[in-house]
Order: sequence, then C-alpha cells, then structure tokens
Amino acid sequence: MIKTVSTNPYGDQKPGTSGLRKKVPVFQQKNYAENFIQSIFDSLEGFAGETLVIGGDGRYYNREVIQKAIKMAAANGFGRVLVGRGGILSTPAASNVIRKYEAFGGIVLSASHNPGGPTEDFGIKYNVGNGGPAPEKVTDAIFARTKVIDSYRIADGDVNLDVEGSQQVEDMTVTVIDPVADYAELMESLFDFAAIRKLISGGFRVVFDAMSAVTGPYAKEIIEKRLGAPKGSVMNFIPLPDFGGHHPDPNLVHARALYETMMAPDAPDFGAASDGDGDRNLIVGKGIFVTPSDSLAILAANAHLAPGYDKGLAGIARSMPTSGAADRVAEKLGIGLYETPTGWKFFGNLLDEGLATICGEESAGTGSNHVREKDGLWAVLLWLNILAVRKESALDIVRRHWSTYGRNYYSRHDYEGVDSDAANGLIAALRDKLAGLPGTSFGALTVEAADDFSYNDPVDKSESKNQGIRILFKGGSRVVFRLSGTGTSGATLRVYIERFEPDPARHDLDTQEALADLIAVADEIAEIKSRTGREEPSVIT
Repeated sequence: MIKTVSTNPYGDQKPGTSGLRKKVPVFQQKNYAENFIQSIFDSLEGFAGETLVIGGDGRYYNREVIQKAIKMAAANGFGRVLVGRGGILSTPAASNVIRKYEAFGGIVLSASHNPGGPTEDFGIKYNVGNGGPAPEKVTDAIFARTKVIDSYRIADGDVNLDVEGSQQVEDMTVTVIDPVADYAELMESLFDFAAIRKLISGGFRVVFDAMSAVTGPYAKEIIEKRLGAPKGSVMNFIPLPDFGGHHPDPNLVHARALYETMMAPDAPDFGAASDGDGDRNLIVGKGIFVTPSDSLAILAANAHLAPGYDKGLAGIARSMPTSGAADRVAEKLGIGLYETPTGWKFFGNLLDEGLATICGEESAGTGSNHVREKDGLWAVLLWLNILAVRKESALDIVRRHWSTYGRNYYSRHDYEGVDSDAANGLIAALRDKLAGLPGTSFGALTVEAADDFSYNDPVDKSESKNQGIRILFKGGSRVVFRLSGTGTSGATLRVYIERFEPDPARHDLDTQEALADLIAVADEIAEIKSRTGREEPSVIT
C-alpha cells in the first residue's frame, strides 16, 4: 500500500558540497530524512519506470534510511532499485553502478570521512545519471523544495538487504547486488594486474588500512585475492557502523599508525588508506608521505604506464586550493589544465565533455573519467601500476618528479568547530581588504594579486562565485582561505599555504619550516587568532 504522509518543512536542509550532512539525531527527527528524500524526487522529472541506485558506507543509521529510500522510490514511481548487499556501496562504486546500468540516478548515504555512530554524522546526497554529484542547479531546487514540502509518499514493507536477488515493493523491483563485483571488474580493465601481481610476488610489501570503513571488502577482494598480497595486507577491512570508534579520514592525524609504520626502518614498501565512503586516499611510500597535490601531479605524469590511460590524457583538472604541481605537468604534456571550485561535482562537465581525464583535490581526492566521483582505491591501484612498471621506490619516484618539475611545499591548516558568526566575519573582513592588498609587503613577501575566486564553467557557462579568498605573492607563493561545506557543527576554516621551490638543493626542508613566513602572514592578514580565539589549527595536513 502506498501512503501520502503530511509533514512540515525543516529550515536546515540546504545541501553542502556533498549533499546534506547532519548529526544522526537530526536525521532521526520525525520525517526529517523523508522530507529530504521526497524533495529530491520532487525536484526531478522523467524518472517513471526508471532505475535508481541506492547504497551507503555502512555507517550508523545507513540501513534504516535505505529502507525509507527504497519504499519512497517505489511510491514515487521508479521501476527498479539496485542496492548493494547489506546496504553497502562505496561512493565510487555507486557511481560505477549508475553508469554501467544506465540508471536515472542514485542516492548515496554517507558523510564521507566524518565520524560515525549514534551521535555522530550522517549524510544523503543525490547523484545524477552520469554517476556524479548533482550540480548546483539540482541541489538548489532540492533545497527550495525542502522549505515548502508538505507531504511525502511511501510504500509499505521492508526488503531483505542481505540476500542477493530480486524482491518486489509495490510495482517496483528491488535487486540486491554484490557491491564489489562490478567495481573490481572495472579496476581490472584499467590496470595491469599481471604486472602488479608480479611485483607483489617478488616480495614487494603492501599495507592498506581500510579504517573499518567501506573500502575494506573492495580492497580485500582486489589487493589480497586478485593481486596476491598476503592475508593481513588489508587491515581494518570490516565496515563498522562507528568505524571502530575512529575518525575515518585518511590523513596524518587519523591514520597516524600507518604513517609511523611506513617511517620505520623495516617498513613495507608501500602504504595506503581510504576513508569512510571510499573516495579519498592516503599514499605513504617507505620513508615518504606523498601529499595529495603531489600525488595528483605524479599520477598524471605517469598515467600512460597503465593500460587504461596509455593513449594519454585529454587534460587535468584540480580544485583551486590544490597546489599548482599538476599545472606544470599539464604544461609539459601540452594538455589543458582546469582550475575549479572545491567539490567533485565541478569536474563532471569537464569529464563528460572529454576535456579532462584525471582530476584531483588537495583533500585527498583523486580520480579519473572511469567514474564521476573521486576514487581512493583507484588512486592506490594506479600507484601500484606505476611502481610495477618503473621498478623504483615511491621515494625515488617523488624525488625524480620534484627534480623535473620543482617542488610545491604545501600544507592545509584546519580550524574546526569555529563559531559560525566568527568564521563568516573573518571571511567578510578579508573580502573587504582584497582591493587594497596588491602591492602590500609583509617582510620579504609582496602581494601580487588578491581575489575571491569565481569559476566560469567552460561547458555549461554557469558561474560560481565566492569560492575562496586567494592571496598571491610575487615568486609563486600563495595563501587561500575558505570555509568548508563538509562539516556538521560550527564552521571549519581551511587555510591553504603554498610555496614553489624550483631548486633541487632546497627540496629537503621541513614543510612547516619552509612555509613559516607564509603561515605568519596568513594569520596577520586574516586575524585568525583574534577572530576565532584559536592559537593553533585543529589539524595540520
């Protein structure tokens, strides 16, 4: 039976860069999840009888919302739902399923790298038919609908998520699929698994920390079963609703144990990690942490070594805060370089139009045109393919890259949970200063240009304003300020600091020391300490 349920709107359902994210108790409010899901359906047209993909990262409240979404999809006229067994689908795997089975779109339940648990984070986002996150015109329409919604439609009857095969909800078929199979098949088509198997069988040691998150089953199947890494190479491979009480963010703070393992004298040859929903990655070679910005540049420079990219790249795209390391790779290859706002959705048009092949963000997201999401395990496998072909260590590959292209010293300072008014006031004050900054000197640093980044999409001609404050100094250094859209409480101020160093003799400096004067100037210009009350960042990556 299909019911129409009266409801009242909530005023806080504006999607951020990756959908709607709130604490679990917020989503558990009466009709809260239902309101947002119905608002998604009310903002779409032409899906009657079509296929919808549903899955999530296994975090707390995942199963309950999946049941709601399935029953509401049936009540709203979808013809079929594909859902991962156990409610599991990594974000890149969901993108692949949408694309492979030509689905109308998908609902992905995740809060990415944020903590999970009864009082922690949850999220819902809608992906369109190309497999990528909904563009702003769609998320704006969803938000507009959430403000006036007065009813939602839902069918009766839960489905068994743990048995593969088809079930019926009203006139809609629900097919529970193996969440790993399609993705593993795609990876095998892109990379030289035989070469990687040979590398590993020769004694090359790999360690992958799935962080008790969604990539565990994927990494177990691919790295251990298909590539032959010894059992135990994939750690924390069982997805847990609270990620084992840990924060599933693959950075040097939350994956510290992996970093320390890789810095030890008897370290494995290659270490990696992925996040809550599988779209981010951490790359640590024996004795070296590879920054996400450097990783993007190195992957782009060497992608031709993998079968899926042996015809070369059409172009490279990076988010504006990501370092300029990839820019010099694009210049040497003679291909396009696209600088976009933060948020993977901005890469979709470039990929669809064939303008870019590889994309990346400084926040540990890297991917290509194989799906329309960033893909943590994909990045790890491309690194392994490069290592297998070049037969050099990760450390040597990075150093040779710096020697060829120069080094971008780069760091991100996050101030988390800042009072929202204080954070917004800081950004507003910065905007007021922009016009007067060019030509101003701070010690040896002179401001060359300052602006609030605006992006004009070369494909659909849309404009995205106010995407981050940029302060560029003579000589190639810069500082970027922006507020993150991925948190669930307070505001997160992100400060990105970058210095380009062409001299190989100066490529072994400590990163924070190399950036010390820029860090001080960033605080002076933005008045971070006085405006936020914070003496130091919450996280430095």
